Amino acid sequence: MDSHIVVAIDGYSSCGKSTLAKALARELHFIYVDSGAMYRAVALYFIRNQIDPNNNSQVLEALKNIHLNFHSRDYETHVTLNDEEVSSEIRLMPVSENVSTVAAIKEVRHEMVKQQQRMGRSKNIVMDGRDIGTAVFPNAQIKIFMTADPKVRAERRLRELLPKNPTITLEEIFENLAHRDYQDTTRLESPLVRAHDAIILDNTDLTQQEQLLFALSIVEPFLEKK
Repeated sequence: MDSHIVVAIDGYSSCGKSTLAKALARELHFIYVDSGAMYRAVALYFIRNQIDPNNNSQVLEALKNIHLNFHSRDYETHVTLNDEEVSSEIRLMPVSENVSTVAAIKEVRHEMVKQQQRMGRSKNIVMDGRDIGTAVFPNAQIKIFMTADPKVRAERRLRELLPKNPTITLEEIFENLAHRDYQDTTRLESPLVRAHDAIILDNTDLTQQEQLLFALSIVEPFLEKK
């Protein structure tokens, strides 16, 4: 078995995957890798440069010109796209509306997976996304699949977005999440699906502290074996 531990957290949009992943990494002193931010940064580049996701030659050319970096401060992941800080912009609605389409592109996923696997080869990491336990790290020692009631997910996302976008509505967010769920679960390339050995975490009625304690109870037996 590898000497390092990979905690793979997958699940639906706005289930609090990154919140849990960051808290878990902080508690365990692991490195947190935000895989979703990588796809969001690619989507932002596509939007800015009017890249047609259906145009294969445009996509391949764009990928050559996309350079992503991550800087961690206080377990917050700061993302740079071609040396520009884009951590806030990639969370806005235009990117949210396009990220599932971009993330479904085979060439994009292959490039991002290569980068993610490089990060996980020599460190203890917590990584969250849609296909971490199935495609990126199928041999991860710990796999968690997160879910929550769609209405609760939409309400959480609304609270997150309102300070940045006061005109956003719950209906808009609910529709966006439903659309992303459909795209994520039906895409041909690495669809969102629970790994057969992933433990389900439904946090509809859990506080952040309760879900952290649940995750720690899963991880701790592996730490004791090291």
